Amino acid sequence: MIKIVRVQTKQQLKQFIMLPYRLYKDDPNWVPPLIMDQKKFFDPKKNPYYQHSEVQLFLALDGTEVVGRISAQSNTQHNIEHDENIGFFGFFECEDNSEAARKLFDAAYTWNKERGFSSMRGPMNFSVNQEVGLLIDGFDTPPMVMMRHDKQYYQKLFEAWGMQKTMDLYAYLSYREEMPERIDRVAAAIEKRTGVQIRHLSKDKKQLRKDIETVFEIYTKAWEYNWGNVPMTKAEFDHIVEELLPIADPELIFIAEKDGHPAGFSLAMPNYNEVLKAMNGRVNPITLIKAMLAKRKISSARVITMGVIKEFQGRGIDSLFYYYAYKNGLPKGYFRGEFSWVLENNTMMIRVAEMLDAIPYKTYRIYDKAISN
Repeated sequence: MIKIVRVQTKQQLKQFIMLPYRLYKDDPNWVPPLIMDQKKFFDPKKNPYYQHSEVQLFLALDGTEVVGRISAQSNTQHNIEHDENIGFFGFFECEDNSEAARKLFDAAYTWNKERGFSSMRGPMNFSVNQEVGLLIDGFDTPPMVMMRHDKQYYQKLFEAWGMQKTMDLYAYLSYREEMPERIDRVAAAIEKRTGVQIRHLSKDKKQLRKDIETVFEIYTKAWEYNWGNVPMTKAEFDHIVEELLPIADPELIFIAEKDGHPAGFSLAMPNYNEVLKAMNGRVNPITLIKAMLAKRKISSARVITMGVIKEFQGRGIDSLFYYYAYKNGLPKGYFRGEFSWVLENNTMMIRVAEMLDAIPYKTYRIYDKAISN
């Protein structure tokens, strides 16, 4: 018989974190996160998400063995931004066990219902600014940095419980070893027509801080009207910067300016999942050596996010960002580029991806479940 328990102790949190290492141990496409990073993520004192929203983690036990897990969380920022009253769930992992899955979903549902929410959405780990969506297509390759990998049977478990699709998110993949002349011409034409200048993040520490503040300003404005957008608090933004800056490449982070005023930004990251794969979740002398060797061989990068301020949208600035990501990335050996994620109804970004000969190779799905009174 399956029993659901709330995570309340350090031992239970360790069980929550370690479950995927057992479930995916034979899956060559799963990328183990660093255990120490996971501990920090679920620490209310270290993750600023806990400053504005509630979180509860659950385990599914079969006797004494952990067979599943899930999180239930509020998202105050989302409900303020969208004038909604919904709760969320995430971090779902489970054996192919319908009873365990049902009871985990029931636990998250009940938690959200007790807080008066009208529906439950997920998976979100914890928010749209982190890992989102359930992988439903594209299991044959590893995910790129900050993207999910799931069991193929999860979709069956989700939908058997009554979850309904809300939105699909696409990951586009492009492979090239050189930039076609036609794309060079298109980029030059856009720059001439718009008068927009693209520059990468400064390497000067003083200017870098100013650039980061500019990115935060653009991010807040540019994503204001996007579906599901949740503006990060300043503390959340600073936290992500602190995590990503040590592994970021300033020459893959761009700011668009028009007459000295910010118009947009783009963030691409070397695919450090290629490094994490070699470390198997642990930091020790051996895995650090493996990491250094793997870092030299990174051959892919992911465009994680970009935003163009409303008055500059529709002018091709997004195409310029992709162009410069490749222009600066190819000499570094980043021949595979992922553009993710792209909303299924974002026809403009889909056209840009297709112009760059990118193909949709992974699909992630966000689900909703109405909560009855």
